[in-house]
Amino acid sequence: MKKLILSAAILLGGLSMQAGNTVLTTTTVNSINYQDDYKEVDAVPAAIKKSLDDAYPGVKLDKAYVNSKKEYKIEITVRGEKSIVYTDGTGNILKK
Repeated sequence: MKKLILSAAILLGGLSMQAGNTVLTTTTVNSINYQDDYKEVDAVPAAIKKSLDDAYPGVKLDKAYVNSKKEYKIEITVRGEKSIVYTDGTGNILKK
């Protein structure tokens, strides 16, 4: 008789565990891409040319772009390697 009661208790206990609540977790990731609008220009100020010549001897300016904050994005070639340099209007090289 003890075995019958014990097995019934185990069976009922197992059934009640299957009726547990399920927790659903949702994670959302919001990303904002901010891009300054650079517009291509034909010429750059002499101060920028001088600072690039001082920093990178033998530099060749390929293209230049300017944004609304008067920051310049300049595509250069130094010894066959292409690179992009950011400067302000006075020729200070910016870290971006």
